Amino acid sequence: MSKLFNYRIMFIGGKGGVGKSTTASAIAQLLSEQSKKVLLVSTDPAHNIGDIFHVKPKDSVMPINQFLCLLEINPQSESRRYIEEVKTNLKGLVKATMVEEVHRQIDLASASPGADESALFDKITSIVLEEYHAFDHIIFDTAPTGHTIRLLTLPELMNVWISGLLEKRRKVQQNYTQLLNDGEPVEDPIFEKLQARKEKFVKVRDILLDKKKTGYAFVLNAERLPILETKKAIDMLVKHNMDVSTVFVNKVIPDHADGIFMENRRGNERPYIQQIHQLFSKQEIIKTPLFEHDISTVEHLKKYAGTLHHSIYMG
Repeated sequence: MSKLFNYRIMFIGGKGGVGKSTTASAIAQLLSEQSKKVLLVSTDPAHNIGDIFHVKPKDSVMPINQFLCLLEINPQSESRRYIEEVKTNLKGLVKATMVEEVHRQIDLASASPGADESALFDKITSIVLEEYHAFDHIIFDTAPTGHTIRLLTLPELMNVWISGLLEKRRKVQQNYTQLLNDGEPVEDPIFEKLQARKEKFVKVRDILLDKKKTGYAFVLNAERLPILETKKAIDMLVKHNMDVSTVFVNKVIPDHADGIFMENRRGNERPYIQQIHQLFSKQEIIKTPLFEHDISTVEHLKKYAGTLHHSIYMG
């Protein structure tokens, strides 16, 4: 059995166009066929999992069958929801005369780089904490590699940022109580909200860094650029204490593919396969073949999942 299947939470990443969504969907399909309750979540703005299963997922968990559910996260709508939530949390905490200016500043911040990722991570945090015990596996089909790296390194950055805000808020509160309240402590709802947010991030960070609960995998093709990008991504995650357990090599030319053209492609592919085994010697390597057709129907996906099952269990 694949090492990846030991994890309750799986993140499947990779360069755009390598078959990442198809692989994540096949893993979800395979596990559901083993009577495992699976939630497949897409964080990629260019969603594919709904198209693969021929459904239109909403912004809530959508059942496909008894064991499999889908959820597609829309980063833009999540960003808007996130900003509205921030505005709501500030009601009653600032003077009425300042509300308009505060909202203007929040709207400006929402357009800054990284705002969508922050909102997306907030949603992922909620999914992990709220759905963890409802499913045997939660599989995240993530956006292309660069986005994935930024997303997965956010927990540490957000924790440091909120810790800094809490410290500043604590000092302000101390000065306030000493100067205006004779040293008596007063309630600070902003501090309480920041503290609750920090505790939430700490919980999800602990889960994402728990090497018994969360696993990371990358999908690539036996080509130069996907190999280089995957190596950089794995090295970056290792720096953040996230070990990648599995590498899926997708669209490998099968032995039965005949003709001069396919033989030449196989010859071109061979040294890259060797390089993959050298570069990713610490990872489990699972190869899946190039199909003669697109994975465009549920039956195609089941066939792909069967091939994945054979690669995993039969070697």
